[in-house]
Amino acid sequence: VQLQASGGGLVQAGGSLRLSCAASGNMFRIAIMGWYRQAPGKERELIAMISSSGTTGYADSVKGRFTISREIGKNTVYLQMNSLNPEDTAVYYCNLNYQRNYWGQGTLVTVSS
Repeated sequence: VQLQASGGGLVQAGGSLRLSCAASGNMFRIAIMGWYRQAPGKERELIAMISSSGTTGYADSVKGRFTISREIGKNTVYLQMNSLNPEDTAVYYCNLNYQRNYWGQGTLVTVSS
């Protein structure tokens, strides 16, 4: 399995970005997909997940601002991020979980104040 994340960049506070993560292979439709982030000097944290049936979950820090979704036909998971603030600055990683964890390469999101 290979995961290719994209969509990061520099945005002003209050702005929006949409991250995408395309997965290779056949496990996408049955796997749990997640988005993690790691800010400088902090541990990697799970911020959003979506199950194979479409059930979603969010960390309190992003609830109401971020939305995770998946497009089965494109083997792609998305993270729509709205109302961004400087505390959201981090490297964002997509994750596929099926029997083990698979990681994408990470995409940097920088939110300026």
